[in-house]
Amino acid sequence: MIKEFCSENFTLIPKAIASGARRIELCDNLAVGGTTVSTGVMEETILYCHEKEVAVMAIIRPRGGNFIYTDTELKIMHTDIIEAKKLGVDGVVFGCLNESGWLDEEAMTRLIEAAEGLQMTFHMAFDDMSPDKQFEAIDWLTENGVHRILTHGGPAGTPIEQNLEYINDLISYANNRIIIMPGGGITYRNAEAVSGFLKANELHGTKIVNLNVLK
Repeated sequence: MIKEFCSENFTLIPKAIASGARRIELCDNLAVGGTTVSTGVMEETILYCHEKEVAVMAIIRPRGGNFIYTDTELKIMHTDIIEAKKLGVDGVVFGCLNESGWLDEEAMTRLIEAAEGLQMTFHMAFDDMSPDKQFEAIDWLTENGVHRILTHGGPAGTPIEQNLEYINDLISYANNRIIIMPGGGITYRNAEAVSGFLKANELHGTKIVNLNVLK
């Protein structure tokens, strides 16, 4: 199983890796759902993690709030992907929607092209889409080369256990074409149960490993 540890900065990363994290998602400002970290944090994290053979994913998000971006914000995101690629990041995490709650296909296509050669995760903007559009989005993202979708399977704040049946439906529909990665409310305490129910090999969270084991 790959336990992806979501980290705001470098501070906890050494302990997270020592506690079993096999991939790091760099995600500043978690209070607003995450924004792009500084170049310095990204560079040092990549250097450290690659020494430990741990992959690094960087969220590309210029601000909190919704996932409907202006042209200027999309230029910022495009530049951030290019810079992250130069630093040697393994993958990027992003998501763009339009006013009707569907994928912003033009914006997504532009960012996917910039991220060529990297792993790509469509983040929890997925959970802002209506269920009927989510299954269509799986098709579109698969066809356009995105590797995984991060989802809580329901409204933020709901226990992950309430959403497992729905996440299972998403996994079944994806049918190994794209990875459906559960996140939000998954901790080291319930990770095994969630993984066992969903037969999921990748889990995401800020508490996905027990940082208190190592003093």
